Amino acid sequence: MSTVLLAVIAVILCVLFRILNVNSQPHKPLIYGRDKNFIENILFIAPFLSEPYIPTRLWGFSGHVQTILHSLIGRVRCPWPIGARIMLVLPDRSTLTYDLYEPVGAEHEDDVTVAICPGIGNTSESVYIRTYVHYSQRHGYRCAVLNHIGALNSVPVTGSRIFSYGHTDDFSYMVENLMEKYPNTKLILVGFSLGGNLITKYLGEDRKRPKNIIGGISICQGYNAIDTMVYLLQWQNFRRFYLYIMTDNYRNIITRHKRMLLNQDLKIKYNLDEKMIVSAGTLPDLDEAYSRRVHGFKSVTELYKWSSSAFYLERVKTPMIFINARDDPIVPEALLPNVREFVSSYDKKMFLELAHGGHLGFYEGGLLYANPVTWLDRAVVGLVGGLLMAHNKCSPKENIETDCSISDEEPDLIKSATILYRDPLDKQHKCNTFPS
Repeated sequence: MSTVLLAVIAVILCVLFRILNVNSQPHKPLIYGRDKNFIENILFIAPFLSEPYIPTRLWGFSGHVQTILHSLIGRVRCPWPIGARIMLVLPDRSTLTYDLYEPVGAEHEDDVTVAICPGIGNTSESVYIRTYVHYSQRHGYRCAVLNHIGALNSVPVTGSRIFSYGHTDDFSYMVENLMEKYPNTKLILVGFSLGGNLITKYLGEDRKRPKNIIGGISICQGYNAIDTMVYLLQWQNFRRFYLYIMTDNYRNIITRHKRMLLNQDLKIKYNLDEKMIVSAGTLPDLDEAYSRRVHGFKSVTELYKWSSSAFYLERVKTPMIFINARDDPIVPEALLPNVREFVSSYDKKMFLELAHGGHLGFYEGGLLYANPVTWLDRAVVGLVGGLLMAHNKCSPKENIETDCSISDEEPDLIKSATILYRDPLDKQHKCNTFPS
């Protein structure tokens, strides 16, 4: 065998074992939380959450591949769910749209609406949103998907702004409109990436919210924008590459609507320099040139602090479930201690931490071709059902005390789950399985 051929084989093996991480094995999600009854109810509806997540064998153990495939290709054989587009004109003259999808197939005794907030610059037309909506519809849930202002090519910007990292009013307007249409529906909020930050901040803000909201699910958010940017500005694990892509996408949205966003009046009002905006190389540069000025902040740091859900977590009283992957190249593991501590300190909170999945990937099954429905699609539908069950079991009826726990006659489904909880009197985390 020639030296060249040996070198080629060595390179291929290096790629497989270092980049694709094929020597890794499936792991069970780590489940953080202190509320035994709440976690029992969630796992009773979605017992597979305590089982190993098995990524696609040849490439699914790489967080980079999962993230890139999610961004470039999306889900396999993605459906186009049929819905109606709702248009709202806001007080600041901005045009807000959201898409509404009625359930198909299975029917629930409860009227449940899943209010979805997509990731940065994403909409109801994004592939991962379409797949989840279609899967959720078929399980009997109505879905409403916020379209971030400026993100849809077909909807012009009519106000002086687009979406931002922490502006929750747009999501609030959608929720209020849903309440007008379906006053008796039970609302569960689901946010992906930036959307996860927005729904968490919305639930922790000092604002009026409908009593119909029974739970929230946050997926792959970074929690603290200040710390997130510190990591994204580093080249380690190619994070600077992802930051460049996000910056380019955000800048393209601004320049696409520059006739409205960068007209002469707004340039004078907000002291905007179009050359600085177009030449911005990173999100902090772009936020300095545009975002913090339009939204009235003295500095980018002030904008990021206002935008970050980490500073609102302790005021979130609604039942919440968080999901992150440790191999997410955009949200590194170093950003996760806050949410671990939070769910371990408050009732009706839960954190699913996966070893693999990347950023919004979570493809599963197969050797090369993944299943058309991802682990994340299945998980979020299961979590919605779990939140609904936990709410119904714990809702008092006719002043009768309600037992929120699983009855002895029902099977114990969490014996094999790796659950990390914290005794309120003990500052050290313990790894254990709840006793039956």
